[in-house]
Amino acid sequence: MSIFESRAPRTVAADSPWLAPFDGSLKADDLKSTSGKRNPGSRGKLKKIRKQLEPLQEILYAGKQYSVLCIFQAMDAAGKDGTIRRVFAGLDPAGVRLASFKRPTPVELDHDFLWRTTLQLPVRGEIGIFNRSYYEEVLTVRVHPEYLGAQYPGGVPDIDKLWPARYQAIREHEHHLATANTLILKFWLNVSAKEQSQRFLDRIDEADKRWKFSSHDVVEAGFRAAYDEAILAMLNQTSRPWAPWFIVPADDKPYMRHQVAEIIHQAMSDLPLEYPQPDVEDDTEMQEIAARLSLQINP
Repeated sequence: MSIFESRAPRTVAADSPWLAPFDGSLKADDLKSTSGKRNPGSRGKLKKIRKQLEPLQEILYAGKQYSVLCIFQAMDAAGKDGTIRRVFAGLDPAGVRLASFKRPTPVELDHDFLWRTTLQLPVRGEIGIFNRSYYEEVLTVRVHPEYLGAQYPGGVPDIDKLWPARYQAIREHEHHLATANTLILKFWLNVSAKEQSQRFLDRIDEADKRWKFSSHDVVEAGFRAAYDEAILAMLNQTSRPWAPWFIVPADDKPYMRHQVAEIIHQAMSDLPLEYPQPDVEDDTEMQEIAARLSLQINP
């Protein structure tokens, strides 16, 4: 029995229509960019769920039994940044760890592809948020295999073997994290090509959004077919009961944010969180201190 099989990881509980299957049966037609119906009141529902997340975060932070890792992946302009800001607004920043991953640095390229994200994992009691992640290594790098030259200066491995090896490494990595009491929730924010183009136009037309736009984004959008193929493979290969993917429609931003918050709330509510209980000696000491303080207040 391997170390990854020595302890069964906790299955994530979240009743969502956007949960990706665990058996690799996902099809391209299953990737929806809209819910298919009107969704009034999404902003109000998000606000309500945010209030419900606050006490859960407090117990998580106090108990230090579990950590939570939320991974966000998407095409450009899908709304990752805004979703992260709005879903986690109001939480105690002392218990939140946010890491955004850009193009790897030379130092990061000198390590294995999981190294830089491992350094940013949340400790027990924290909610960790990855804005992009190691999944870029089976998305962007798969679409642009020329990037592999910087990772393997001694010669690029056989491509036909490389991607299965990376999927396996990710599955085992997440299995290991889950057995160590990390709740893993992965969100693919699925924006349509049409909506993505409209958002690019909005960024160009509106001065206060221009800073978000880069001509490189449009270039990358031209590889949409290759990305769609890589996305489908990634979801099928790495969605598991202990580290599920949720494919959330992203054309309607308020609805998307509400759905993400609902999934996080459900999953955290299912954790057996509790405040730490004092042992007998601590309790006795606290009672003595309380008695002395009471005398000072009411001599």
